[in-house]
Amino acid sequence: MNQSALFDFLTDLALHNDREWFQAHKATYDQLRKEFEVLVGQILNALAAEEPALATLEAKKCIFRIYRDVRFSKRKEPYKTHFSAYFAVGGKQSVGPGYYFQLGPGGQTMMAGGIYQPEKEQLARIRQEIDYNGPALHRILEAPAFCQLYAGLEGEQLKRPPAGYAADHPDIGYLKHKSFVVSHLVPDATARQLNLAEYVPSAFRTMRPFSDFLREAVEG
Repeated sequence: MNQSALFDFLTDLALHNDREWFQAHKATYDQLRKEFEVLVGQILNALAAEEPALATLEAKKCIFRIYRDVRFSKRKEPYKTHFSAYFAVGGKQSVGPGYYFQLGPGGQTMMAGGIYQPEKEQLARIRQEIDYNGPALHRILEAPAFCQLYAGLEGEQLKRPPAGYAADHPDIGYLKHKSFVVSHLVPDATARQLNLAEYVPSAFRTMRPFSDFLREAVEG
């Protein structure tokens, strides 16, 4: 994957985010999209070698469209300024834990994962797992290799303890979370130089104990 060419294209797209410019540069986009699909296939193969359940996925179906859904957004730019893909059992529409990869300029490159805004039953199961097995989550999130990439749980939290849990619960900080996700951002200069086919699976491999914890919680 020629990251520099992709970043240059997406930087220009951010400055000319309209259909006329995009159509005039569609051939460049199509070539970069093909290269990204190859990269996603390489990442998928590396993941599937350790998580066979992902082997049924197809690279092209893991990739998100570049077209933005502007129907309910105040921002009306028609195109995203990054390329992205999601790896999860069940595909992009999966409600279970998965791995998200995003590549783009302006600090947009990231590896992330977990479960974003879990359904009500899932949320109850995750909180129950934390209640029963909090020390295991601590070991995962506080492991040195994990902390080198991921700063900890992110996202919005409840202002009050969730129903059924006391304010002085030892893991109340985790229990208040509405989502259970972590992310690792990569600076542009670094992202341009990385061997992403190796770096991205390695970052996801470090995240895997966290994904396994969530999977065990929601699947029982």
